[in-house]
Amino acid sequence: MKFLPLVWKNLFRRKVRTLFTVLSIVVAFVLFAYLAAIRVAFGSGVEVAGADRMLVIHKVSLVQPLPESYLGRIASIDGVEDISHMSWFGGVYQDPRNFFAQFAVDPESYLRLYPEVVLTDAERDAWLRNRTGAIVGRSTADRFGWEVGDRIPLQGTIFRTRDGPTWEFTIDGIYEAGVEGYDTSTFLFHHEYMMEANDLGQRFIGQFIIRVDDPARSTDVAAAIDARFANSPAETRTSTEQAFLQGFADQIGNIGAIVTAVLGAVFFTILLITANTMAQSIRERTGELGVLKTLGFTDRGVLALVLAESLAIALAGGAAGLGLGFLLIDLGDPTGGFLPTFIVPRRDLAVGGVLVVLLGFAAGALPAVQATRLRIVDALRKV
Repeated sequence: MKFLPLVWKNLFRRKVRTLFTVLSIVVAFVLFAYLAAIRVAFGSGVEVAGADRMLVIHKVSLVQPLPESYLGRIASIDGVEDISHMSWFGGVYQDPRNFFAQFAVDPESYLRLYPEVVLTDAERDAWLRNRTGAIVGRSTADRFGWEVGDRIPLQGTIFRTRDGPTWEFTIDGIYEAGVEGYDTSTFLFHHEYMMEANDLGQRFIGQFIIRVDDPARSTDVAAAIDARFANSPAETRTSTEQAFLQGFADQIGNIGAIVTAVLGAVFFTILLITANTMAQSIRERTGELGVLKTLGFTDRGVLALVLAESLAIALAGGAAGLGLGFLLIDLGDPTGGFLPTFIVPRRDLAVGGVLVVLLGFAAGALPAVQATRLRIVDALRKV
């Protein structure tokens, strides 16, 4: 600790150079935070998908409906502990650009299978009682300024009522995420309302959600379900919830690989910049290092001083960058709803902290080693 004033003095020997180096690190770690949030947003739900939940969809396509009669037949299969269902609605609120997911569900069973959807007891009871009621995630409610009790009109693009395209719902609850990273943008309403009021007069299910009694048996349960409906007019395809959501994410591309490649390029560049700053600083102080060694500083002491300077620069820039990135991302989705799950997981913040330390050591390693190898005679020639 007694040598910290010396480190501080050396850092501000070239104030402008140090400032710009720190700022470059700040930018790099703000970018790190944003890319981490984008990765989470595009893989929304994959990491928090229930290990014991599976989805049953039509074998031909997700948009093909399944008969309601499948509900009891699936529930009777060995290994199926609980079952619910959901159907895509596809309505428009005011403007087609105001996109958010809407599903018709069976409220009671859906809430059983998704404890991540957190409502107050009053909200839950109100929704279960109200045939035209709906619940909506916090991010969408905040986006449009909705509150409990509001009447929300949605224009049906796939399903119309017998009186026209407008469906009206009452917001009975605004749900919070029970686990970090869970999507809070979805609009959920009663399946029975859509089945009874749609002008087609048809009853169907978009997809079934099941909970298996043992996640280790998921493959066997999936095979049993699909075998039961093989060669039927509506064959099924069953997969784990995580595999299903990952399939959607993969349609966009391997976001994880893209993010890793971009961050790799950025941090390699920042490493070169920081290492160059440290190398220049050591070259300018060759004579001073010789004096320090003459006064009794060991090679290990000189090594520690140089690494301390490098770490100080990295910590200053990294901490500021991660903090600024976290504050900006905490303001919410910058796309206006396209990336509803826009957060930096604590795990990624911890990874960022490790990268800060590694950057400091890596940038200062070579200059520090060169400083330790410096001969006193050669160094004092430059005094």
